[in-house]
Amino acid sequence: MSGALLAATVAAAGLAALLSALARPALRPVVAGLGTALVGVLGVATGVAVLSGGLARVRLGWLLPLAGLTLAGDGLGGLFLLVTAAVAVAAGLFTIGYARAHPLPAATLATLPLFVAAMLLVPLAVTVPGFLLLWELMALASLVLVLTEHRRQQARAAGLLYAVMTHLGFLAILIGLVVLAAATGSVDFPAIAAAVHGLPAGTRNAVLLLTLAGFGSKAGLLPLHAWLPRAHPEAPSPVSALMSAAMVNLGIYGIVRVDLVMLGPGPRWWGLVLLLIGAGSAVYGVLQASVAVDLKRLLAYSTSENMGLVAVGVGAGMLLAAAGDATLARVALTAALLHVVNHAAFKSLGFLAAGSVLSATGHRDLDLLGGLARRMPVTTAAFGISALGASGLPLGAGFISEWLLLQSLVHAPATGGAMLALAMPLAVAAVALTTGLGVAAMVKALGVGFLARPRSPGAAAAREGSVSMRAALGLLAAACVTLGLAPGLLAAPLRVAVATWPVVAAAPGPMLGALLRLPGLSGSSSPLLLAALVGAGSLLAAVAARRGGPARPAPLWACGGEPPSARMQYTATAFAEPLQRVFDDVLRPDTDITVTHAAESRYLLAKVSYRNRINDAVETGLHAPVLRVVEALARLARRAHSGSVHTYLGYGALGLLILLVVAR
Repeated sequence: MSGALLAATVAAAGLAALLSALARPALRPVVAGLGTALVGVLGVATGVAVLSGGLARVRLGWLLPLAGLTLAGDGLGGLFLLVTAAVAVAAGLFTIGYARAHPLPAATLATLPLFVAAMLLVPLAVTVPGFLLLWELMALASLVLVLTEHRRQQARAAGLLYAVMTHLGFLAILIGLVVLAAATGSVDFPAIAAAVHGLPAGTRNAVLLLTLAGFGSKAGLLPLHAWLPRAHPEAPSPVSALMSAAMVNLGIYGIVRVDLVMLGPGPRWWGLVLLLIGAGSAVYGVLQASVAVDLKRLLAYSTSENMGLVAVGVGAGMLLAAAGDATLARVALTAALLHVVNHAAFKSLGFLAAGSVLSATGHRDLDLLGGLARRMPVTTAAFGISALGASGLPLGAGFISEWLLLQSLVHAPATGGAMLALAMPLAVAAVALTTGLGVAAMVKALGVGFLARPRSPGAAAAREGSVSMRAALGLLAAACVTLGLAPGLLAAPLRVAVATWPVVAAAPGPMLGALLRLPGLSGSSSPLLLAALVGAGSLLAAVAARRGGPARPAPLWACGGEPPSARMQYTATAFAEPLQRVFDDVLRPDTDITVTHAAESRYLLAKVSYRNRINDAVETGLHAPVLRVVEALARLARRAHSGSVHTYLGYGALGLLILLVVAR
């Protein structure tokens, strides 16, 4: 059953791509959108089948020379396949209306279902060559989609950066997996996992660091995150949703599959490194999101923040398992995988809502929006639900997973050693700071972008999107509400996925029902009970308000001045200014004030210009010096290219001699 569904999914993707390329321009959005949604529906069915009974090994020997392509599915791969497919359904529906309002090239529409198919196949690859092939196909397809508007300089720059970062990450994964395959004598994942514990510690450590760098780059973890806030805003909004809510998840999948399931268990410092990287990514990402004024850039940095929280959970699980507490390690990994699912729901909803705003107003700058709550109520409600989930507040989609993560960190055993005693409080502080700043970032986005008065003609003339766009928003909003109130629906898939890590397979896990309980601990939570209390309180407040008589409108007091105008409202820049001052040393803003004096006067001012730009401090402080070194080495290497055939033959002979010596 699983194999037939998988074959139908791949066939549907190929057919949708072909028809999208051949269809008339007016029909291409419908064909591509419905085709992508169909691939997503079949992928959801495949994911459910894999989670229910797994996927028997399927080998396509003709597809790859020597090795072939082998696919199989377990609980971990099935969970990521299911999440990716669910996002694809909503993105496909949204594409129908979005591509009509913003015509997309035929290459983009034809690539969209192929991109989804590649992402669906990555978690099912069980050999090194097959995994690398599908990973590269996913990367190339996403690069084509990022370069949709390649005529714009910003899109070309974002595409170039993304191409460099994703292929450097691929190179790290390639070296790590090839070293692992050579050391174990097999390219098959299960065989590697069975033989890996006989390898020298240095080999395992090198593979961990290489794969962590490669997969962490795809997940948007610090310091290899720079592509994410560049590429996501420049891609079409349905593509941004797929990249941010589905593709980055596969970076986490790679870390869990290779570094936990295949390489683990390892020494404690493995978990500590991943935990620190995750904590740094979460705090730095939410700081950048809290001061961003570009709506899609804000959401992109929020993705880096949430992938950091997931990495904290995975790292805490590794650290706790190495300390001997398999129960808490299972809680931490459950929290991480649950947050992957929750983040996919609320972040895809956020990006699609941002796409609806961009389609209606032509702007994604928060300082040019406002007043959308009355003009676009469906989009506003959808973004509000997404913001609630991204804030980690109760009743939001992200609350339970962050609550489980904090519980695993707070209840870490006191006998776990100095490393555990120091790491866990720091992780708790990072998660708490991230949650607080995340609330500020989402309040800014919702309040400045959707409430008050419009600050541009485009915002004043905004209207809701098409039926397909609203249907996609409604579908994802319903998913967010369901995940926030009834996370127990994911209890069985999470249990199957977590059990693929042998270290915690036999340990009891958290009970995700109407009342959430932790094994052997006192912590508990009930989202449904909390929702009932909030609903009852709101009902009592409404009844009390009606008893007080009808509301009487009155003009807003403006200190004796004229009625408030749009220029008197808080902008996103002004809202974030206090936070920017507090974290000035981290953000390092570039501020410039230009004073223009009146003609023939030193005392009268004609104009004062203020410019404030916040660059990515990691990119300017770390990546820029590395690029300068690489550029200098490239200039030196250029001198070796003399154009002489004899010189090139000498280079080849020398390289062959070195290779023979090393092989010997």
